[in-house]
Amino acid sequence: MAEGTTLLAVGAMFLALVLAGVVARRLGVSVIPLYIVAGIGVGELATRVLPETTPLVPQPTSEFVALGAELGIVFLLFFLGLEFSVERLLASRDRILSAGVLDLGVNFPVGMAIGLVAGWSLTEAFVLGGVVYISSSAVITKSLIDLGWIANAESEPMLGTLVFEDLFIALYLAVLSAVVLGGGDLATAVEGVGVAAAFLLVLVVGVVKGGALFARYLAVDSNELFVLRAVAVATLVGGIALELGVSEAVAAFFIGMGFSSTRHLEPLERLLAPIRDVFAAVFFFYIGLTTQLALVGGVVGLLAVAVVLTTLSKLVSGYATGRRVYDLDHRRSVRVAAGMVTRGEFSLIIAALVAGAASPVLAETVPAFAVGYVLVMSVLGTLAMQYADRLAGLIPASS
Repeated sequence: MAEGTTLLAVGAMFLALVLAGVVARRLGVSVIPLYIVAGIGVGELATRVLPETTPLVPQPTSEFVALGAELGIVFLLFFLGLEFSVERLLASRDRILSAGVLDLGVNFPVGMAIGLVAGWSLTEAFVLGGVVYISSSAVITKSLIDLGWIANAESEPMLGTLVFEDLFIALYLAVLSAVVLGGGDLATAVEGVGVAAAFLLVLVVGVVKGGALFARYLAVDSNELFVLRAVAVATLVGGIALELGVSEAVAAFFIGMGFSSTRHLEPLERLLAPIRDVFAAVFFFYIGLTTQLALVGGVVGLLAVAVVLTTLSKLVSGYATGRRVYDLDHRRSVRVAAGMVTRGEFSLIIAALVAGAASPVLAETVPAFAVGYVLVMSVLGTLAMQYADRLAGLIPASS
């Protein structure tokens, strides 16, 4: 069996998640930060207190938990796709492009500037730009569902921006893989981008043209087979995406969007919601489980600067997106701004990708920074969404 995957360890993980959920409900706060904190507690227990071979708790290196976290990302983004039909995507393409360019133009340069001021090289600053730029699709989607915003007007600019970010990051990761790990080989970078772009094009065409095929695929009079068919295609396409160097989150989003135009939307949401929630909890737990607090101590100064500057930049770009691009009122625009603060899975993916680089900054500093950054921003972002309406009362409305 894979390390840390005893049945006892899995049971302990879910018990920790249950306790975190109970505490969150008692405190009246989002469950996401508590899931992360539970993971941190278990991770510290596993690495500092108990023997490494103990079957009692999952280890940070547990392949089972890591795979469960991958499934959490897949199902969260699959549900995001269910809320975003092809027709809605095409009808909103100009707004999505405007919102995405605004978000990219404000936030990516902030990260690069922080890196350059810290004395990093252009490549190292380019990596930091990606880490702090992209919001967490998984965390934001879960928060939208928990807060009941998913059907509200403020969800559209958030989802539209996330769509742009996820598409951009698929190409960014392809370039980053070639430049950082491929020695800067331009041909390799172009090839990686080409493969990613081709795969995304296939997904888009499949979603646009395959509505009838999606409908027939799910046309079965058994709940068991219905769920298995949906899970099979979401995970299989996500796995193919990862093998090609494309985010599984992007692939799952498009699969969900393909199913959204069928008459099976309601049973998909009803029957797969428990699966989504279980693996989403594992995803947030995994973030905490793999957080090494000792490493974060060495980047506290850089982390503090980045948290302040990038929180402000996301608030500015998010508010401008809601107010100027989507013509929302002040309160809903503040909700958009608060919703985009959270960072998560992609920041960690970028950090993991460069951890094998020759540069000490990329191999050591960036991974430590990303862990602390995601921890702080995931907690800060979910709290910002929860108290967005109070925040709106403190911010003067713009005309």
